[in-house]
Amino acid sequence: MPAPPLTTYTAPLSGEQVTALRKLLESSGFEFSSKPYTIYFAQKNKLSVAVYEKGPKVLLQGKGIDDFVSFELEPKILGEARLGYEEVHSPEMFEPHFGIDESGKGDFFGPLVIAGTFTDGAIARTFLENGIQDSKRIGSDAKIRALAKMIRQTPGIALDVVQIGPERYNDLYEKFGNLNSLLGWGHARVIENLLAQKPDCPRALSDKFADARVIEKALLQHGQHIHLEQRTKAESDFAVAAASILARESFIDWLERNGKRIGLTLGRGVSATIKETARKIVASEGPEGLRRFAKVHFRTAHEIAPDHFAAPAPQREWRK
Repeated sequence: MPAPPLTTYTAPLSGEQVTALRKLLESSGFEFSSKPYTIYFAQKNKLSVAVYEKGPKVLLQGKGIDDFVSFELEPKILGEARLGYEEVHSPEMFEPHFGIDESGKGDFFGPLVIAGTFTDGAIARTFLENGIQDSKRIGSDAKIRALAKMIRQTPGIALDVVQIGPERYNDLYEKFGNLNSLLGWGHARVIENLLAQKPDCPRALSDKFADARVIEKALLQHGQHIHLEQRTKAESDFAVAAASILARESFIDWLERNGKRIGLTLGRGVSATIKETARKIVASEGPEGLRRFAKVHFRTAHEIAPDHFAAPAPQREWRK
């Protein structure tokens, strides 16, 4: 199966490359406009090029990315061929390992879902060919579900999804006292379940959310040993990206299923619409009813039912 055309592409840039890319875009007829957090933003036809201050880095979106990267960005700016050479530049993504990611931790309604997948060279190449990428870059729920189905059907795949519904989540949060400890517990459960399927897997990778010792301690309590790696932007790894898709699928399915059950739209994030839905739940189910649908340690719960849910304590900086 040929790889689908890219709809997004990102790469780090040096200061010199930022300047050189702007000159290239100007000479190529791109139109520039202002956009928050960017050094510059340009568009031509259906291709947009944003160079962000943080990094700096370039983000391409739209149509025609493959040709622009292969014939303009790589040879004239980056000075090396990267597109199509992922296995050369990032060989670790094609070695056997687990990828772990979660969905729902920043959403008032719904569960916390932690998922993991095992990949090796063959599986990673299949994911590459089928456009597996970080779920946050995928705006369509239908696309999430189609990719999740493809992941499950991939030969040799091993996967696990732990869905912690709001009631259980609230109980665990009160037990652990903070989100990082709860996440560490959940990551450890997923890794344990994956190790039962692939006991010889040498490594597990996840995004850097806390001290790795949180996960290591939870694993050691059950006699499990594996090399844990945490790094920022881990979602660029195929195993982590696949895990993020599976976690997002489980999360959106829960919202849809339970929203239909109570006749309300359980949306994502924290917004005025979310708060209005929460008020309706409290009006019909009482304050305790909110525990069945939402993460009540969020400030939103206190805003909706201040006499029932305490205001969250000020966040403390994590220290070793």
